[in-house]
Amino acid sequence: MKEFMLKNKKIVYGSVVAVIIIIIYFYNQKPNEDITENLQQTPLHAEKKEDITQSDKQNTKMLVDVKGAVAKPGVYEAKEDNRVIDIIQKAGGFKKQADQKKVNLAEKVHDEMVIYVPVEGESAESDINLPSGLQMQENVKVNINTATLDELQTLTGIGPSKAAAIMEYREQNGGFQKVEDIKNVSGIGDKTFEKLKDSIMVR
Repeated sequence: MKEFMLKNKKIVYGSVVAVIIIIIYFYNQKPNEDITENLQQTPLHAEKKEDITQSDKQNTKMLVDVKGAVAKPGVYEAKEDNRVIDIIQKAGGFKKQADQKKVNLAEKVHDEMVIYVPVEGESAESDINLPSGLQMQENVKVNINTATLDELQTLTGIGPSKAAAIMEYREQNGGFQKVEDIKNVSGIGDKTFEKLKDSIMVR
């Protein structure tokens, strides 16, 4: 046997090397197959669909009417993620006499919204001096999904504590789906809802 090994040393060494190469090949081949399989199982179409949906949401266009003490009053296009400050900037910014303290710049805009910027010293009883976002009508309805603390307190039977409870509820639950959901807010029952239902909306 020893004599055979000595005579065929090259063949033996060659066989050993071949076996080692085969082992290494198959060892490296399996991870590559696993990676390929995982890539094939990845729901790329779902990710693309989510990206498209998010893009469509951000590109949803609305019309907002800007009035009062701004450089260029008028109707402007807005996107769903815009705030009042974005639309004010589109309108050329505030005039020098604008009373900026009476405008909620962080408020989200919505379609058919009216933003009114009063001048300093303007009477609070003015027919057009409404909080930004409220349409200038006698039967104006408050959107309980976007209304500020002050706007909620303009509703009958809603004081500071209930207004805060409404805002807390919509933050915890992702907003109101219908106006009747406001009865789920602590302190607001059927009687209060009857007073509110004609003055509120959900959008």
